[in-house]
Amino acid sequence: MAEPVVRIPDAKVALSTASVYPESTATAFEIAARLGYDGVEVMVWTDPVSQDIEALRRLSDYHGVPILAVHAPCLLITQRVWSTDPWTKLQRARAAAEKLGASAVVVHPPFRWQRQYSRDFVTGIWQMADETDVRFAVENMYPWRYRDREMLAYAPDWDVTKDDYRHFTIDLSHTATARTDALQMVDRMSDRLGHVHLADGNGSNKDEHLVPGRGTQPCAELLERLALTGFDGHVVIEVNTRRAMSGAEREADLAEALAFTRLHLASAARIPRP
Repeated sequence: MAEPVVRIPDAKVALSTASVYPESTATAFEIAARLGYDGVEVMVWTDPVSQDIEALRRLSDYHGVPILAVHAPCLLITQRVWSTDPWTKLQRARAAAEKLGASAVVVHPPFRWQRQYSRDFVTGIWQMADETDVRFAVENMYPWRYRDREMLAYAPDWDVTKDDYRHFTIDLSHTATARTDALQMVDRMSDRLGHVHLADGNGSNKDEHLVPGRGTQPCAELLERLALTGFDGHVVIEVNTRRAMSGAEREADLAEALAFTRLHLASAARIPRP
């Protein structure tokens, strides 16, 4: 009879440089190397190093940590990073990914007030995806809430499965904030799920990005499903460590997140032994 053996999928576990904020991009590479992450996802934001391809290459080479993904500057605080034109931002993100050997660009759907960009977004992302081997993985977002009021801030929709994209990013902190069923969203993404932002949440109005296992999201179940289905994208730890009282506490949180992810990516499979 076949005996249960542990099967580890090919998916790599990366650290988002956003996970060390308010520390620097350079610090993220150092921590990723020390803790044994497979690589990093660079969040392009106001840190000048995150915007500098040569500086990123030097950090990657020095620490021996590959850059697996680039997160385009889509946040409110990055509206002027790499131009104010959203398509220019995506073109620069693609160029950075290609030069750095990253296989994915993560992009948010447009803000609703970016009217022309949002009208052209779905077809424009397809066109950009056709021009490169880099995956443009569009990330699920959430409604903005204040007390009992809700604002739909993203267009065409915060639920990216309502539109047609070649690849998706699932973010489990965002599913918590949206108060939507994460596994049902993954089912809708199907084989177009190309990238994962792993974090947790409790359904707060705020996007919490808790360490996996500290909230209500099915982080373990998702990882086990990825293992069983042969997921070939990257799993990126994107958590909030701003409240860490020290570097050691931040590192402990990131080590816990990595251990949780590796544990649940290892699935028991009955494979016949020779």
